[in-house]
Amino acid sequence: MAQVEKMISAKKLVWALAAAGVLGVTGGALAMRNVKTSAVDTSSGVQVGADAATGSSAATTAATTSATTLNGTSDTQVAALGTTQAAAQTIPLSTATPTPPPAGLPDFAQIAATQGPAVVNISVSGTVKTRASRMPQIDPDDPFYDFFRRFGIPNGPGGPGGNGDGGQGGNRQVRGQGSGFIVSNDGIILTNAHVVQDAQEVVVKLTDRREFRAKVLGSDKSTDVAVLKIEAKNLPMVRLGATKDLRVGEWVLAIGSPFGFENSVSAGVISAKGRSLGPEESRVPFLQTDVAINPGNSGGPLFNARGEVVGINSQIYSASGGYQGLSFAIPVEVANKVREQIQRGGQVQHARLGVAVQEVNQGFADSFKLDKPEGALVSNVEEGGPAAKAGLRPGDVILSFKGQAIVGSGDLPALVDQSSPGDKVPMEIWRNGKREQLSAVLGNANDKARKTAQDDDNPAASQGKLGLALRPLQPEERRQLGVREGLLIEQVGGPAAKAQVRPGDVLLAVNGTPVQTIDQVRQLVQGADKSVALLVQRGGDKIFVPVRIG
Repeated sequence: MAQVEKMISAKKLVWALAAAGVLGVTGGALAMRNVKTSAVDTSSGVQVGADAATGSSAATTAATTSATTLNGTSDTQVAALGTTQAAAQTIPLSTATPTPPPAGLPDFAQIAATQGPAVVNISVSGTVKTRASRMPQIDPDDPFYDFFRRFGIPNGPGGPGGNGDGGQGGNRQVRGQGSGFIVSNDGIILTNAHVVQDAQEVVVKLTDRREFRAKVLGSDKSTDVAVLKIEAKNLPMVRLGATKDLRVGEWVLAIGSPFGFENSVSAGVISAKGRSLGPEESRVPFLQTDVAINPGNSGGPLFNARGEVVGINSQIYSASGGYQGLSFAIPVEVANKVREQIQRGGQVQHARLGVAVQEVNQGFADSFKLDKPEGALVSNVEEGGPAAKAGLRPGDVILSFKGQAIVGSGDLPALVDQSSPGDKVPMEIWRNGKREQLSAVLGNANDKARKTAQDDDNPAASQGKLGLALRPLQPEERRQLGVREGLLIEQVGGPAAKAQVRPGDVLLAVNGTPVQTIDQVRQLVQGADKSVALLVQRGGDKIFVPVRIG
């Protein structure tokens, strides 16, 4: 059965290191200059597909999802120590006083024996569209015809895409595998969203060799959590723990189906907590471990020394596609919140603050007269969003949120996501050399997603007639670039893209008029007829770029 990997890019690793304070913003940028995009296929057989997440890697280094999944996704399983007797459908998080871990090594054999039966193997199948052949049809009498057929060259005879359809493309049956774990005795199962993404059929296999067709109750791509249901009763189940009780260096255990080897056990320690792996996955404060996680482990459980599930194994960082010492798990609190929402209403809601933030390095700390490089620097505030209504401005540094200190910029998105839409939350910020108190009423991320989808259908609405996404320059950026005014171009589309304007350019003037705000650009463009002349700074050069808007 084929196995497919979801890649974590080297860019995300650099982002995570910057968020952890290992790399500064400048160092992170330099580290990414020579990054090349590459896909690493460590599976055997037919690959299912490619994940929607960005996949780039330095040289051949790539972080891959730890399980076999459909459409380039990974699996995860969770199980816990304790009896397998029947229990309620909803398993509350442990609220008891933390029990000190046992002296010496945990009894891994006992955890595996009691919790292994609640860990399941997940097989998925579906169809994907194949690309049209990019090579001409080869005559069967051609000497190369047998070569292409024998070795399965892509788009060649007998190879992927070479389906004899005359280069028109078609559908191809694909399969994948992952892991999961039972959280209620009536058949509720947790796994990774990427394991079941686009699957047309999901089959769950228990350790007693029984197999069930599973229904996907719902999934949340932003946290990579999915909830399945099988029709069965009196099933073995796990007990959920809490990550707040975990300590760095504490023993943890994983059970899953790496490379299809069901109920395989591996152990290690917690390497770090609250890891951010990039803006696309900033809602999840990942647990970093050195537990051996490989393709097929995705969606499986991560246990603490007491046999409680504390995470869902999700991703690895690897140069080869296999385990190399770094693995990441979704905290059980995140997964449990998603599960409860899906079971309650079938839809997952995430809170939204409406800001873009970046890391506070030593240079920014010195510029803003902060005692140390901590907090989340606000680089952009969404117009009309919760943050704007609360009075946040670009250049503010968020020091705490809901009473919890913000050490790295990656702390903020995770804390926002732990809240609910409509919550009124206090914030402490640093502005003009002093601390100030603000409060914001959080919005609903689903509303923002719907608006973004509408804007994508109408680029002029989202990026104006030019097709540019702009933001003001920060003081430190102005000093580095040697400019006193201008706007940073973050995204380019429409007319500006056709004129070869690039992300990272600095817009200095429109039709000879210097610009400092987005409103100025909008007014100048609205008054133009067929074209505008943009003065941009690119590196050390200033150039005029004509953009036709008529």
